[in-house]
Amino acid sequence: MRVVIGEDEALLREGLALVLATGGFQVAATAGDAGALISHTNRLAPDLVITDIRMPPGHTDEGLRAALEIRRVLPGTAVVVLSQHLQRQVAIELMAGQAAGVGYLLKQRIADVTTFCADLRRVCAGGTALDPEVVALMVARAGQDGLRRLTARQREVLELMAQGRSNSSIARALSLTERAVIGHVSNIYDQLGLPPSDDDHRRVLAVIRYLSR
Repeated sequence: MRVVIGEDEALLREGLALVLATGGFQVAATAGDAGALISHTNRLAPDLVITDIRMPPGHTDEGLRAALEIRRVLPGTAVVVLSQHLQRQVAIELMAGQAAGVGYLLKQRIADVTTFCADLRRVCAGGTALDPEVVALMVARAGQDGLRRLTARQREVLELMAQGRSNSSIARALSLTERAVIGHVSNIYDQLGLPPSDDDHRRVLAVIRYLSR
């Protein structure tokens, strides 16, 4: 899988490139600012773009804006946005309208190379990767009656659903049978008033939209 990296800090940029190469990815290009990131991506049409949120010239949200532009122009290119700090609104904006092939992870996840690369592959395959800390923050802030009616186990399942995990992945993470997870998911939909869906991307969108109300 060919990757373009957008990161203005040279040390982190090179470290990320090394991590990806070790994980079996091909780093096609790196960029130190948002303009170069968009240019490299348009020229190379990679499978995946990984970018920091804060990029030159303004060091605010240029990386996020670049990611959204790339998704608009090249919808088949997967995008993973990295952040130093929790930013709930970034997740909402990034996932709006299309959760397939999108990820939002904290930079600290890079240290767990195996999990980080697995998340990237899931996004490249059309899945979703939303950082567990971001999901936990969204759940904590939601506070609706539907959430309060969920059992502790259902909240665990909900958080993994929002991360983009499949039923089989949730079952492995929580040491449950897949049938039990399906039952929990069905009950969660009922409690939250969400339309059922067997499509992983649509269910992530439904959950994110509910949590961001």
